[in-house]
Amino acid sequence: MARQLRPVELDFADTAPLRLSFTGDVGATRESVYEALAGELEAWPRWFTAVTEVRPTDGGRGRLVRLRGGVFFRETIMAAQPVERYAYRVDETNAPGVRALLEDWTLAVSPSGGTRLRWTMALDGGQGLRAAARLGRPGMGRSFRQAVRNLDARLRERVR
Repeated sequence: MARQLRPVELDFADTAPLRLSFTGDVGATRESVYEALAGELEAWPRWFTAVTEVRPTDGGRGRLVRLRGGVFFRETIMAAQPVERYAYRVDETNAPGVRALLEDWTLAVSPSGGTRLRWTMALDGGQGLRAAARLGRPGMGRSFRQAVRNLDARLRERVR
């Protein structure tokens, strides 16, 4: 059953009761990485395998995301700053125990000259959700690292 979540602002990425953050490097430019994140929503399942569908809503101001296992999110895009940041908050979900959720992707130049990508998941929920998120952190980290490798390979293919 879908539930409305508490609306949060961008500062929730820094103030949430629980923040999970993962970092990885992609060989492509920040422009290419940003385009893959914000401009090619339908392609997310090709590189982030936990995702089965992403499509724009509300004239591009929102997203509908479906994950493996049946979880879905209706989201509002909170920041779309080319080559710097792409963030969205979840407004509605069927995920149990979530009260508020914001995901924040930031892009910086990596030491190798590509892109350093940081994904922060900021959330609030009951003790059970927080415990599950902490326990699930290693799996989420593996999923993120695989997504970064897949995205890197996908963007390298474009250059050839």
